[in-house]
Amino acid sequence: MTMRVGFVGAGRMGRPMVERLVGAGHEVRALGRTAEARAALAGIGARPAATLAAAVADAEAVIVCVFTDAQVREIAPGLPPRVPVVVHTTGSPSTVEELAGRGLPVIDAPVSGGPHDIAAGRLTVFLGGPGELADRVEPLIACYADPVLRVGPLGSGQRVKLVNNALFAAQIGLLAEAVRLGERLGVTEEVLLRALPHASSASRALTGVAARGSVAAFAATAGPFVGKDVRIAREVAAETGGGLGALDPLLGEG
Repeated sequence: MTMRVGFVGAGRMGRPMVERLVGAGHEVRALGRTAEARAALAGIGARPAATLAAAVADAEAVIVCVFTDAQVREIAPGLPPRVPVVVHTTGSPSTVEELAGRGLPVIDAPVSGGPHDIAAGRLTVFLGGPGELADRVEPLIACYADPVLRVGPLGSGQRVKLVNNALFAAQIGLLAEAVRLGERLGVTEEVLLRALPHASSASRALTGVAARGSVAAFAATAGPFVGKDVRIAREVAAETGGGLGALDPLLGEG
C-alpha cells in the first residue's frame, strides 16, 4: 500500500531514503530549504516543499532525519497530530519521550550504516515504540532498510544505538592504539591496514578505517557523527548514576 509521506531532513542520509521511497511508489513531500535543494528533490521524483507545513500537509506518516536533538525539538511543534512520526535522528531517549508526551504518535528509529547502505536497501534500523505503531511505519522503513530490528518500547532504539556507537568509537580508539604499537614495532599503518582485515582482529570498524587509508582519515569523516553520539551516550549514562566503564578511556573527548 502506497502512502503520502512528509520528509524532513533530506540531506546526506535523508535524500537516498527519499529516493527509495519514491521508487517504491510512495508520494513523498520533502522539505528543501533552498531552491537548489528543492530542484534536487524534484530530480529524484519527490514533491519539494519550501516550508515544514507544506511538507507535512495531508501526510499519512512523517519521517524525520535531521542531525540533532535540538533540530527535532525545533520542528516538533509543526508536526501534525495523530500522524505517525519516525525519528531517524540519533539522540537522547528523552527527546522522543518528550514528543510522545505532547501526544505525537512517535517511533524512534536510529540507523546504522551510510548512504551507500540506504541506496542498496540494507540500512540497519533500531526500532523503538508501540507494536501497533511500528506495524504501521515498518513497511515504509523497509523501503531502504534491512534489517529493521524491533528492540523494545519507545526510546529503546536510541539506547541501543548509543551503546552501538560507544562501542564503535571505542574500537576506533583501540585501532589508534594498535597503529601506535605497530609503529613502535617497525610496522607501518599502511601495512597493518592491508593485513589485519584478513585476520582474527577484523571488524567493521577496521574495515571502515582500512577503506579510508588511516585512522586519522576515517576520524575526519566520521568524527562529527560519532562524536555527537558519544557525548549523548555519556550524558545518558550519567543519568543512570554511572559512566561508560572500560569504554570511556578509549573514546577521547567525544
